[in-house]
Amino acid sequence: MSNEIIKYHTELNTIPLRKFTPVEMNLFFSIVSRMRDKGTQKIQFTFDQLKDLSNYKATANVRFIDDLETTYDKLMDLRFGRRSADGLERERFVMFNEFQIKGKADVPYAEIQIHEKALPLLNNLDEWVRYSLQQFTELQSSYSKTMFRLLKQFRTTGYAYFSKEDFFELLDIPKSYWNKPANIDSRILKPIKEELTPLFRGLTIKKKHGKGRGKPVIGYQFSFKAEAKNADDFSKGERENLRIKMFNIEHNGELSQEEKWVAKDKVLGLKIGTHEADYYSQQQKESDKIEEEKLRKDLLKELQNGFK
Repeated sequence: MSNEIIKYHTELNTIPLRKFTPVEMNLFFSIVSRMRDKGTQKIQFTFDQLKDLSNYKATANVRFIDDLETTYDKLMDLRFGRRSADGLERERFVMFNEFQIKGKADVPYAEIQIHEKALPLLNNLDEWVRYSLQQFTELQSSYSKTMFRLLKQFRTTGYAYFSKEDFFELLDIPKSYWNKPANIDSRILKPIKEELTPLFRGLTIKKKHGKGRGKPVIGYQFSFKAEAKNADDFSKGERENLRIKMFNIEHNGELSQEEKWVAKDKVLGLKIGTHEADYYSQQQKESDKIEEEKLRKDLLKELQNGFK
């Protein structure tokens, strides 16, 4: 899976994935990664293939089938469509028109077919979004996953701006958060910063404020070092990938020291708080060493004075 690439039309990024869990997002985009330029032919995915592609952790097939089914149920709730310029002609359709799960087969599999009218989303693309499936599936937060694919749409410019309304809509932020800036900061922006900083060099997130009483937030600006047009998304090897991520974290001036510790813990798969505990443990060791050296000098001085 390390060099599996997702590529689809930018229009797919405009559809909010309402109520999708991180697992369901992984399954959906794993399917998308293998259905590009396949037309309307039915595509089979063995359970093992889908688990590998989606970085699926649970082992029981019954649980896996349930997750596949809820993924498709939510896909059926997504409505793609078109409308004429005068608004007099409109149509709606779903992305996949067939989704079968064969859990009793000798080699269990899922068979999927794209809707004919959804072909432009994955076939003969004139514009597209492209990114690494592995990087996507390793992200933990659904907000981080959504922002990752949105920012990849602007990979060669290094700049993206979203009005408050679009930001809340695309990330499917609960309405209970809309008027609670503290929740937006701690539950949405914080995990995005921690998880995407390793992947976007120099990532910064700025709130844009309007005029008037209280200067309300009217939008969010994301900036990062633009990628070269010919840059690829292929893995450079586990060691080099890790080095890049740690470099991006350490050299990001927007993260506090505490946020850097958490970001590093997540990248290394450590218990959150490990880097912080190691830092203070090292500080204590250095403090103890200084105190021990001071006591040694004081004792030596006393001995020297005693001899005199």
